[in-house]
Amino acid sequence: MLEITLIFMLALGLAWPLGRYMAGVFSGRPHISDRVFGPVEGVIYWLIGANSTQGMTWKGYAWAFLFSNVLLGIAAYLILQFQHVLPMNPDNIGPLSWDLALHTAVSFLTNTNQQHYSGQAQLSYLSQGFLIVTLQVVTPTTALAVCVAILRGMMGGKNKESAKEGELRDLGNYYVDLVRGIVRIMLPAALAVSLLLTWQGVPSTYEGAQVSQTLDPAVKMHQQTIPVGPVAPMVAIKQLGTNGGGWYGPNSSNPLENPTPVSNAIETVSIVLFPMSCVFMAGFLLGRRRFAVMSLAVMGVMSIAFIGATVYSELQPNAAFVGLSATGPNMEGKEVRFGPELSALWGTLTTQTSNGSVNAMHDSFNPIGGLMTRAGMLINAIWGGVGCGFVNFLVYVWITVFLSGLMIGRTPEIFGRKIETREITVLGSLIVLPTLVILALTAITVGVPGLAQNSNPGFHGISQVFYEYTSAFANNGSGFEGLGDDTIWWNLTCVFALILGRYLPLVLPLMIAGWLSSKRVAPESNSTLRLESITFGVTLVAVILILNFLSFLPSAVLGPIGEGLELSTAIASRE
Repeated sequence: MLEITLIFMLALGLAWPLGRYMAGVFSGRPHISDRVFGPVEGVIYWLIGANSTQGMTWKGYAWAFLFSNVLLGIAAYLILQFQHVLPMNPDNIGPLSWDLALHTAVSFLTNTNQQHYSGQAQLSYLSQGFLIVTLQVVTPTTALAVCVAILRGMMGGKNKESAKEGELRDLGNYYVDLVRGIVRIMLPAALAVSLLLTWQGVPSTYEGAQVSQTLDPAVKMHQQTIPVGPVAPMVAIKQLGTNGGGWYGPNSSNPLENPTPVSNAIETVSIVLFPMSCVFMAGFLLGRRRFAVMSLAVMGVMSIAFIGATVYSELQPNAAFVGLSATGPNMEGKEVRFGPELSALWGTLTTQTSNGSVNAMHDSFNPIGGLMTRAGMLINAIWGGVGCGFVNFLVYVWITVFLSGLMIGRTPEIFGRKIETREITVLGSLIVLPTLVILALTAITVGVPGLAQNSNPGFHGISQVFYEYTSAFANNGSGFEGLGDDTIWWNLTCVFALILGRYLPLVLPLMIAGWLSSKRVAPESNSTLRLESITFGVTLVAVILILNFLSFLPSAVLGPIGEGLELSTAIASRE
């Protein structure tokens, strides 16, 4: 537990200065980084034809965000379809099928990195080292840019002094926010982490696969082919950008991606570093540091509770063999060099964020552990992804403000701006959306014979299907492995979940922020709802848990809860 505490505290300690730096980058005021990165950014603006001085309303910002994503998606699909005739393919890897290429392009475009292909075996160095890594740098930054625009809108926009009431406000320039996020934040951080991982032995080369002589004479030809490549840079940005898609199929359980306890600590800290930093950044940009402290406390309490439950679960014997021969912790699907505690910590944090990388197989977790991982994805606001995680958290804040206002008999307002019917209508649709998408797709897939391709019957088989769609919608990317998911049905339905789970939860809050920015600010009084109070924090936790509990309790009973009860009954009958 000491290692878990140190890793968590290290992430928190690094997040504060990084969040302060990020706030300075996006503040619009002169910043110390201007001298170093300003000239480079000027060249980039010229190359992409962006006017860096023109502000955007929420409509213009949303259009620029969506348009850039469409262009990136088309380019990604074409590269994956034609990688066999493109350069940087020393192992002569062929193209992906059309449906797998579509799923892979959309998955990495939406910062999900859900992989229905087998890591390095199906992608060339161009696809892995250029396309995938580029998307892993750009796509989290697009969400970070939208988050910054939403925060500006909550405070009235950049032109709040000159704009009239009801007039659409300037929420910043999407291309400026995107380029600054990439050049000043993502790339320097990824460089630092990639160097640390290279120091720990993670490959960083463009040579072809290595051939090693084996020690076992029974192995054919006494040789083993070991794929390598620029692994360290990809792993660095996969962790920092809450991407999760690894170079190798087994992800960070592979010793080439994660060879040592030190590399494991570095990668675990990287999972939550930027999501935690976004909370501090919000406090500085809003000028409300106590609000950031409240947000950090709410996320931290839920995070620690989930971590504790998962660690406890995996310290118990393997649930499937209790009462037979299993003793000690559940080591199924885990690396001995990490053990159950660090595997449980990683599994919890990677699903509390939209990272989705793994250093153990979630499919092998005991029922409580499996329940905690899927609960983190369903809430999708305990840290969450880069930028989008805090946006999801703000959705819960707005809903809690509305409910609290009704309870105290006061018009709901946040930072002096009223939350009215149209805002609540949009917020309601965001709450219902995951329920409709995840449950509908799960029901169809489980109900039609032959679609699921799951490796387990009963409760665990339902969990495999539910988890896959939850992972897609929450832009997480992890999975209950054992699922035969490289089929046309799985690829296309996951694309549907990926798109809805990415763009509506970003564009609709941006729209709400645009509406809020144009409203008159009511002066604070003694009856104003205090968002920084302990009472509001407790209410917020209750709202988050109740909304998700009511929406997904039946599916949990058919999944991990049912599995746990079934195992308990089997154990009792054996005894």
